[in-house]
Amino acid sequence: MKKIAMIFAGQGSQAIGMGKDFYENSEIAKDMFQKAGQRIGVDFKELIFEENDMLGQTAYTQPAILLVQMVAYRLFKEACPDIKAELFLGHSLGEFSALCASGAIDYVDAVELVHRRGQLMQDACSDIEAGMMALVGLDDESIEKVCLDAQVDGKKVWPANYNQDGQLVVAGLKADLSSLEQTFKDAGAKKAILLNMSVASHCELLSSAQIPFESLMESMIEDSFEAPIISNVTTTPYNTKTEAVSLLKDQLVKPVKYKQSIVAISNDVDIAIEFGNGVTLKGLNRRIAKDMTTLNISDNESLAKVVEEVCS
Repeated sequence: MKKIAMIFAGQGSQAIGMGKDFYENSEIAKDMFQKAGQRIGVDFKELIFEENDMLGQTAYTQPAILLVQMVAYRLFKEACPDIKAELFLGHSLGEFSALCASGAIDYVDAVELVHRRGQLMQDACSDIEAGMMALVGLDDESIEKVCLDAQVDGKKVWPANYNQDGQLVVAGLKADLSSLEQTFKDAGAKKAILLNMSVASHCELLSSAQIPFESLMESMIEDSFEAPIISNVTTTPYNTKTEAVSLLKDQLVKPVKYKQSIVAISNDVDIAIEFGNGVTLKGLNRRIAKDMTTLNISDNESLAKVVEEVCS
């Protein structure tokens, strides 16, 4: 029996029309959309399938991504009920989908939880010009040194997402990020791209969100894990409510170590299955762990292919 990791991408993987194939061809998907929408007062059909500005707002982006991922995961489990995960893993927001897939939180509760998470993140950055910058072609140590030197000078900028070798995202005040663009390029970065974001994820600017978010998690997460989850913060597995609450509280202000997490599990799993829109993690995994096969489920066609490969 092959060992399988179930994995989930984070914010940035969203797109208008994601999950539509599932919705149009599955009563399960329709029911999940309806129940999730009732919980937070949103018509997910309009939010996800029609052109609008709301899908780009963090408080709505996060539940939309999680919902589509959970629909994909539920349909896979319906088709392959005997397939069990060796572990679950997510990138940033995706760790909450991993938590949901593990059985530690109901998907409707998870939709509300990440909706509130997005609101808390937006609130934490409402009075500041926060942002994030993608750096390409520069090693981690050089980026970390630029950030540390900048902090000594009073600038607010931190490493936020370790995606793959030569690709790291930093977060902080937008003005401080902009002021360091040439510094990063002088250090060897091929590109320094200021992202279209109004929040600064995974850095100290979100510290005010930690306590209220911890309280929300305490009321929703349960001690019921089908398999361990790999923490974005530590790259090690956890499988208790106490650990989940503590680590996901820390995740707000500490960097996502995705690259390190994939390296850590690459010898323990044979196949990773990415659920939800796109192939973001599949692309990263191909460059991080070349010997680990990654499949993806984003529509009925890809679902059928994975079912045939994994479940037959």
